[in-house]
Amino acid sequence: MLLNIFVFIATFCIMEFMAWFSHKYIMHGFLWNLHADHHKKDHDSWFERNDAFFLFYAVVSVGFFLLWQNNILPIGLAIGLGIFAYGLAYFTVHDIFIHQRFKMFRNADNRYARAVRRAHKMHHKHIGKEHGECFGMLVVPFKYFKK
Repeated sequence: MLLNIFVFIATFCIMEFMAWFSHKYIMHGFLWNLHADHHKKDHDSWFERNDAFFLFYAVVSVGFFLLWQNNILPIGLAIGLGIFAYGLAYFTVHDIFIHQRFKMFRNADNRYARAVRRAHKMHHKHIGKEHGECFGMLVVPFKYFKK
């Protein structure tokens, strides 16, 4: 049980690095065509091509659930839940809190909330593929905590 809790927490933390890595080198790299509409909307739909990245991580998470369910990987449930929990946190912070795709958490105003907004605003000031910054989501550089 303790191992599963540790693996869950470790997976959640590792996912921040995975989000940063995939955002910087994949979304702003060879799959920019899927991510570009997130920086500069070129359609009238509520959905973005960028939303496809959610499906990738959902499939990976489900894959770990299946490995656990079929007794192939005993810690598969902990890994799958860690990926799911990070995805839920990412969705809540990025899509709901920052981009207001659902009108919730509008009045959240504390040091962390302001820092997350500042860092993401700096990321979005670059509408192109190049010269980006702040590719992570939940871990914010200290400079964005300053007033």
